[in-house]
Amino acid sequence: MNLQLLLLTLCQGLFLTNNVTFIAINGLVGLALAPQAWMATLPVCAYVAGGALFAPLVARNQRAWGRKRAFQAGQVVGILSCALAAWAVAHQAFAWVLVATVVAGYYNATASLYRFAATELVPPSHKEKAISWVLAGGILGAVTGPNLANASKQLLDQPFAGAYLVLVAVGLLALAVLSLIRFPALPVPAPGAPQGRSLRELARQPVFVVAVAACALGYGVMNLLMAATPIAMAQCGLPFDKTALVLEWHVLGMFVPSFFTGALIKRFGALPVMAVGVLLNLACILFALSGLDLMHFLGALLTLGVGWNFLFIGGTTLFTEAYRPEEKTQAQGAMDFCIYSVMTLTSFSSGALVMTGGWSWMNWASLVPLALTALALIWLARQPRLQPA
Repeated sequence: MNLQLLLLTLCQGLFLTNNVTFIAINGLVGLALAPQAWMATLPVCAYVAGGALFAPLVARNQRAWGRKRAFQAGQVVGILSCALAAWAVAHQAFAWVLVATVVAGYYNATASLYRFAATELVPPSHKEKAISWVLAGGILGAVTGPNLANASKQLLDQPFAGAYLVLVAVGLLALAVLSLIRFPALPVPAPGAPQGRSLRELARQPVFVVAVAACALGYGVMNLLMAATPIAMAQCGLPFDKTALVLEWHVLGMFVPSFFTGALIKRFGALPVMAVGVLLNLACILFALSGLDLMHFLGALLTLGVGWNFLFIGGTTLFTEAYRPEEKTQAQGAMDFCIYSVMTLTSFSSGALVMTGGWSWMNWASLVPLALTALALIWLARQPRLQPA
């Protein structure tokens, strides 16, 4: 840990404060304003769809502007989108809520690269721990996000409009912290030097395919269940303060293990840690199918968070072996595009599944992507491993 990494960890915490608040309130805002009940999770879907839409642009901006200016631009967009969302909710304009959350996807896609930027602030031998430490900043979001949503839901006349305004203040604080970080310049090939492999060549590597698949499918399952949790708990008659508690423990499960996940990967390797992540996701489904009271929701979402942590940090660490320095922005942008595309699909299906098939049916459906992830890990384990790029 050094000062620059510490500041980036704080930025991650403020980013997750935004994300967790969005997850806690967007589905309920949709349930209140959407013309059809199955459209309730469309604001959540729009947020991650914006991430997928803007991921290639964010990668180009990172190359053109450098890490710092690109991160600051993303933060400014995040502030403006939260202000627009507050106005839209105050005026009960569902269409403008969707516009605001799509635009916020640019900030989402930008800030998701903090985990890769962390590896540039430490020696290469500490990259696993750097990724873990930055993602551990999400603990701030775990504690602040749900409580912020609960405390500010009645700040204005229209429920939850005030929460978006509070996120504007959170964004301004994050912008100030970003201004203090000094990022090293991104590698730029000299004129006439090799420009790096094409995305098609990169995607032919087994390690590239499996790292992307594991992160995307792991994030997809987590998003499918997390986005539906506030609606499912409301259907079970549980009050919002209990929903906030479940989301708080879920996000703590996502990020508290980050203090030791990097050390586990360094000792045992990325693939075994990712395999444990798959098993923890299965444990989450067993919890969810065993009952519908508060403790079943809490146990399922807590286990889901830890499983996501092992899969995502393991997959991100594995992915750093798939590209050379001059290929990093292109490769990282491609990975996040895949993640956000899967999350868009699961966010959309989440509302439809929970409103039609119910909470149990949705958990059974989650077994399909988990089985695909397990098969991908087994396939990579049988491949001859090359030296990292």
